[in-house]
Amino acid sequence: MASKEMAPKDMADELNLSSLKPAQPRTERKRVGRGQGSGKGRYSGRGIKGQKSRSGSHSLPAGFEGGQMPLDMRLGKLRGNTSADAMPIGPFRTYSQPVNLRDLDRVFADGDTVNIESLVEKGLLKNTKADVKILGTGELSKKLAVTAHAFSATAREKITAAGGSATALKEPKDPRKKKGRTKPVATEEPEVEETTPEADAPAEES
Repeated sequence: MASKEMAPKDMADELNLSSLKPAQPRTERKRVGRGQGSGKGRYSGRGIKGQKSRSGSHSLPAGFEGGQMPLDMRLGKLRGNTSADAMPIGPFRTYSQPVNLRDLDRVFADGDTVNIESLVEKGLLKNTKADVKILGTGELSKKLAVTAHAFSATAREKITAAGGSATALKEPKDPRKKKGRTKPVATEEPEVEETTPEADAPAEES
């Protein structure tokens, strides 16, 4: 009962600009480098000298080992080709979206033109970002003009057998060819007629 009687008046007296507090208590930021009067001691909890006592030392990248050779660089390296041409392996590996012939036969009509945009419209692809490769799984009973980045040998045979055409947007690369090296072209040397000393000698006058 006593608390109800004095509550409104006491709250009005206590609530002023000097007694305002947030609804949830705040934890103040640790202010470092403000001297011994800051309450954090002489070195503000950072220790004496060294890398960790400097500003910006706590924003180092993950895996930083103080300048020595990092662990990921000390590990052994994998063998194999790491060029951009080696699709299945290496850091430059690429990805191609496969599309089977059975899906083309199911979605498209006879005589249609199949390209990347039409595959997206029919729902066989999500977008046009990845390369498309046509695979030969299934049968094709329709004449289609297919344009894609790559074709398997079976898919190309089945498309042409059905009366259609297969146009590749990217030329298949020959792994035997090396960059920067060209095979010298053999040139035919002109034939030189062999001459004998008798033929070169002038004829004697009779």
